[in-house]
Amino acid sequence: MFGQLTDKLESVFKKLRGTGILTEKNIKDAMRQVRQALLEADVNYKVAKQFVKSVEQKAVGTDVLKSIEPGQQVVKIVHDELVALLGGKAEPLAAIDKSPTVYMVCGLQGSGKTTLVGKLALQAKRKNKKSLMVAADIYRPAAVKQLQVLADSIQVEHFYVEDAGPQKICAEAVKHARKDFIDLVILDTAGRLHTDDELMAELQEIKSAVKPDEILLVADAMTGQDAVNIAREFNERLGLTGVALSKLDGDARGGAALSIRQVAGCPIKLASVGEKLSELEPFHPDRMASRILGMGDIVSLVEKAEETMDMEKAARMQEKLLKSKFDFEDFLEQMGQLKKMGPLDSLLGMIPGMGKAVKNVQINERDMERMVAIIKSMTVEERRNPSIIDGSRKKRIARGSGNSVQSVNQLLKQFHAMQKMIGNIGKMKFPGFPKGVSPFNP
Repeated sequence: MFGQLTDKLESVFKKLRGTGILTEKNIKDAMRQVRQALLEADVNYKVAKQFVKSVEQKAVGTDVLKSIEPGQQVVKIVHDELVALLGGKAEPLAAIDKSPTVYMVCGLQGSGKTTLVGKLALQAKRKNKKSLMVAADIYRPAAVKQLQVLADSIQVEHFYVEDAGPQKICAEAVKHARKDFIDLVILDTAGRLHTDDELMAELQEIKSAVKPDEILLVADAMTGQDAVNIAREFNERLGLTGVALSKLDGDARGGAALSIRQVAGCPIKLASVGEKLSELEPFHPDRMASRILGMGDIVSLVEKAEETMDMEKAARMQEKLLKSKFDFEDFLEQMGQLKKMGPLDSLLGMIPGMGKAVKNVQINERDMERMVAIIKSMTVEERRNPSIIDGSRKKRIARGSGNSVQSVNQLLKQFHAMQKMIGNIGKMKFPGFPKGVSPFNP
């Protein structure tokens, strides 16, 4: 999402680092470019002006101008100010510590409310909490059915009352949850414009009736400054406890994420980074600031790996790698583990320095699917011992996977090169380790 902004900020900081001595003049020139970059990213103009003013005041200080690496010091100041702009620290959702805890989800139509309800329910389920997804949108055709399908897909209970208003549906859902000892009730309210007084009053009545522990606005990051204005209006009418940014995996300019906290006055608590129900993250201002500045987000990458990967399988894989016994069955398993973590380009962007390196590289998910199809067309014996794959076997594998013999040859060549590289890791000499010993093979 922040690709253009990241590129422009990196260009500004590169010039600063290349300057032998920083002066007030070149700092002000750089900040003028930063302000322009923020405005082009659709950041609220008042927020951009105040941000640049704050950075400039700190950057022209004696400590910075006389430091050994003044350019790096300015980058650190910008990073710290970005963190503050985004909220300073992560704001957790209301704890699910009573039966029932109630989350109320609201926002414009099409912003991703129902999907967020499913994502919240899945997160709660993974924490061994019993959830109830409530269909309180009686206006949009098929809204109730959509919620039911989502609930069934993750095996979570759903609730709806025929021929009842949203207020009654929500109140009855809470009663049902209290009777059945359900931990979390998630209310999926109807999409509405913040200028529609009648529908906004309906939300206020639901709030008064069920007294939710969390009132979340789903703000579509693709709508730019409109999302900020919508958040401000909803907050004034309902007293929002937080914002969930949806569609952060899109190609919008990112101004909403950088403006909402300051303009609307409520914290961003969640970031929806994909369409899958598992693709929901807590919003960490420090990590987002690092991503914007092209520094990656290795902490989130590790957390994502821990959530999605089977650690026992990973340990067995490490042992096989050290013994150079990696085969196509292992490769297939790793492809499956990697797919669970999300789009490959998104994962690479979390690695410091990698985002820029792969910026112009097209990562084609179909290429990975083709590789999987070829491997699945092999026999178990061929997967475990690829060296036995001769010409006739290649033809059979190509036909079975719907690919050419050339594609099979290309995969085998890539795999043999990877095997060779893995085999060489244990033989490498590392400083500080005795001969024949490495950090990978102690």
